[in-house]
Amino acid sequence: MPLVPAKELNGVLLVDKPTDHTSHDVVARLRGILHTRRIGHAGTLDPMATGLLVMLVGKATGLSQYLMSADKEYAGTITLGQSTNTQDAEGEVMETRPVPPLTEADVRVALNAFLGDQYQTPPMFSAVKIKGVPLYKSARKGEEVVREPRFIRVMSFELTRWASPEIGFVLRSTKGTYVRTIAHDLGVKLGCGAHLKSLRRTMSGQFNVAQAMTLEQIQAMSPPELEKILIPAHVALPAPVAVAPPAS
Repeated sequence: MPLVPAKELNGVLLVDKPTDHTSHDVVARLRGILHTRRIGHAGTLDPMATGLLVMLVGKATGLSQYLMSADKEYAGTITLGQSTNTQDAEGEVMETRPVPPLTEADVRVALNAFLGDQYQTPPMFSAVKIKGVPLYKSARKGEEVVREPRFIRVMSFELTRWASPEIGFVLRSTKGTYVRTIAHDLGVKLGCGAHLKSLRRTMSGQFNVAQAMTLEQIQAMSPPELEKILIPAHVALPAPVAVAPPAS
């Protein structure tokens, strides 16, 4: 058990989130491990999802507005033929339909249709608040709330495996994209329904999950080791956008 750090820790900590943990669960565990309450994050993950969480410790919590807007990359699996009320594998199956005899080329064409700028309606089972109430609370009561579509951009949606009824993929998108909604909408497009079976965030901005550590690894570290793995604020900040000089 590491000793209590002699001084306040500051910086960005990259965590490989386990499944069945909410982002808040990770914050709570880190508060106990690092002995500080000043911990935030730069983008949540659903409990089912694993992978990169960019955690902000101490004074680095002030970086949230800069790091939250970073593009994200995910790897995952979509299951065709079943729609769920949460749009992922944790939900209740609402409909089962036969999967059409799709070729790999058919699947690639379907994925490519989701590329580019678009508006996405947040799912009912989400933390988005409408009139101060999280949507998931209304969903649990069986209520359907009108949601405002949000602008997103999908930069890439690549097929990595096709073994009917499962699609393996890698997707890169702007912040706030619900990958499970893309999975659901893909099922609608193909006429058979679908849900997100698994999801792993692999990148957020300049950070890669290969740089991240598990909660168990972090818990086993001494205070000097913890201080060493924290990324300083000035290193974590996104590079400034280059501005062309005025014409002479």
